[in-house]
Amino acid sequence: MSRLVTIIGGSGFVGRYIARRLAKDGWRVRVACRRPNEALFVRPYGVPGQVEPVACNIRDDASVRAVIRGADAVVNCVGTFRKMGKNNFDAVQVEGAARVARIAAAEGVAQLVQISSIGADPASDSDYSRTKGEGEAAVLAAFPGVVILRPSVIFGTEDHFFNRFAAMTRMGPILPIVGANTKFQPVHVDDVARAAVKGVTGEAAPGVYELGGPESDSLRGLMDRMLKVIQRRRAVINLPFFFARIVGFGFDMIEAVTLGLIENKILTRDQVRSLAHDNVVATGARGFADLGITPTAMEAVLPEYLWRYRPSGQYAAIKDSAKNLKKA
Repeated sequence: MSRLVTIIGGSGFVGRYIARRLAKDGWRVRVACRRPNEALFVRPYGVPGQVEPVACNIRDDASVRAVIRGADAVVNCVGTFRKMGKNNFDAVQVEGAARVARIAAAEGVAQLVQISSIGADPASDSDYSRTKGEGEAAVLAAFPGVVILRPSVIFGTEDHFFNRFAAMTRMGPILPIVGANTKFQPVHVDDVARAAVKGVTGEAAPGVYELGGPESDSLRGLMDRMLKVIQRRRAVINLPFFFARIVGFGFDMIEAVTLGLIENKILTRDQVRSLAHDNVVATGARGFADLGITPTAMEAVLPEYLWRYRPSGQYAAIKDSAKNLKKA
């Protein structure tokens, strides 16, 4: 019988790529998520019945145990940017991660992979990074043989990084950013999936791996690259941190006053704190080289999905070609 893997959060940005790769390798895949009816797109990753979305609430022991039982390996991709509500930082990234690791150990799961992030640190001033760090500690305590992957900002067709900023360029001649000089080391989502597969199959030794692409650049530099790809000219304006904190406070208060009915998806104070710290692979950290993976360059992927933000969209290449035609 083929091996079974449970991917918690498997319908999300990173999880779907892991599911696709494991299905291609012959694994049976349980895609555990809150709304399985919205995750039916994962089924065609394999033959009928090979990849199935199943309901899971990471805040509930019985729910997590049900999706883990019988699995040979488990990957936890669940994360959040929400400070409020039931699925907040602590509930998901600390308690939820600990629950998955504890139940995986109790159910005799052979391999556990935890998707974390660069900057995870229990002492961080950012709640996101703090809870990622506390979650790692809890997972290690329950499942010492875990493989923890810490990617930098992840890019790919469905990303919320380049897509978000590219969409903002449609709104006017100015592109406001926070932390223009902060360094990032963008990593392609499928490279993170390849690393996760190494953990699932046992090819990766237990421990922490920091995953960054072949290049690091400042946020301003990344915006310049993006603008070149989408063929737009915009004035990239850096908002000072003190002003960004005020803006973040305002949007956070709107969310708080509305009891979360209006979610702050623009800028939070916690995001401002995170943007004050570089997001690159630490010197001496284990990474792609230790996994035998050569990371993908941004230039090889960005044009494949950012073309839709060009003024001429899919016809941009045709128009560029037409300019080279000699006038009759």
